[in-house]
Amino acid sequence: MKARSTRLAHMGRPASGWANTPIVKGSTYLFESLEQWRGARKQRETQRVLSYGARGNETVYALEDAITELEGGYRTKLFPTGLAAIASTLLACLKAGDHVLISEGVYEPVRRLCATQLVHYGIEYSFFSPHDADWQRHLRPSTRMVYVESPGSLLYDMLDLPAIAQICHERGILLCADNTWGSGLAYRPLALGCDISVVAATKYLGGHSDVMMGSVTTTRACFDAIENVSINLGQTVAAEDAFLVLRGLRTLDLRLRRHAQSALDVAGWLAGQAAISAVFHPALPGDRNHALWRRDASGSNGLLTIEFNPEFSQATVEAAIGELQLFGIGSSWGGFESLVLPVDPASTRFAGQATPPGYLLRLHIGLEEPADLKEDLGRMLAVLPGLSQQQAIA
Repeated sequence: MKARSTRLAHMGRPASGWANTPIVKGSTYLFESLEQWRGARKQRETQRVLSYGARGNETVYALEDAITELEGGYRTKLFPTGLAAIASTLLACLKAGDHVLISEGVYEPVRRLCATQLVHYGIEYSFFSPHDADWQRHLRPSTRMVYVESPGSLLYDMLDLPAIAQICHERGILLCADNTWGSGLAYRPLALGCDISVVAATKYLGGHSDVMMGSVTTTRACFDAIENVSINLGQTVAAEDAFLVLRGLRTLDLRLRRHAQSALDVAGWLAGQAAISAVFHPALPGDRNHALWRRDASGSNGLLTIEFNPEFSQATVEAAIGELQLFGIGSSWGGFESLVLPVDPASTRFAGQATPPGYLLRLHIGLEEPADLKEDLGRMLAVLPGLSQQQAIA
């Protein structure tokens, strides 16, 4: 078995000719006869064939094949955004009267999708804690899917996917995971027992902050439903975007290793700063998710979240954040650049906690030199007022 770093250089490439699949543009595909046209329309119900631009082309197929191999699944469908991939998956697998159980800490728009869209279709939803040992008590007779994000958004809580998968499969329940954090390289939900893996290819698969896309990779049993919803909702991606993500895949291993090494370096340094109460990063020894990360993941990435000492007010911390020069303020992550963004505690496991946490700040550690990033963060920390004597001693 060749290493995945080696396979990344060859995934989705033509059997001969161009080193990388070229951009194929077009809406109308021409046939030599009506017989050939009818044959293709019949064949496309069960196989992937060229027939019309909305059904894909050589560039799109090449990326689908590459992600399928990366994720270790049966087949992949591409969607214009990560959220489109999530929404299409839920609509494909759920119907009126069904219930979906969702892990807390998922991508925030999933909550909005459920509350403002799925409920109108008669689909119920509820949440469970990733650290609830008796999580299955939340399952209902109508539960059709368990939807998780592992590691989760913002605080990176991990779930025991093999154990959850066993219970789900015993009850005929689908297990779907948002795998954007692991991107098929650092984490592989399908190998851990999931039926469906969703990835925002916008993030690490593209890697250059210049493309929007989502992917859904499934087992054989789940694929038809995903393909049907893709067709019925007219979900397709541009060949140019598929080409960009395919190009990004070639350097995914190199980039993810650099992101992970730099993030661990920065996380360890931040953990030793008096102004920081906690650092959330599963690859960091001492993180509550570290044991599961070591067991189930084969790498990490550039994400970490820090909690400032509760003694600092929001205004004080945000004034300090304004001192940063290398870290941009912006949504998304997974690109080459370092970013920061505030975290709403209500979107984390701290929601409803009697004592609120200190100010939470998510960092994405990019490809810059770690020493320069630490210097920049040091500039932020330096303008914070000194801690009280009691806090300093602690």
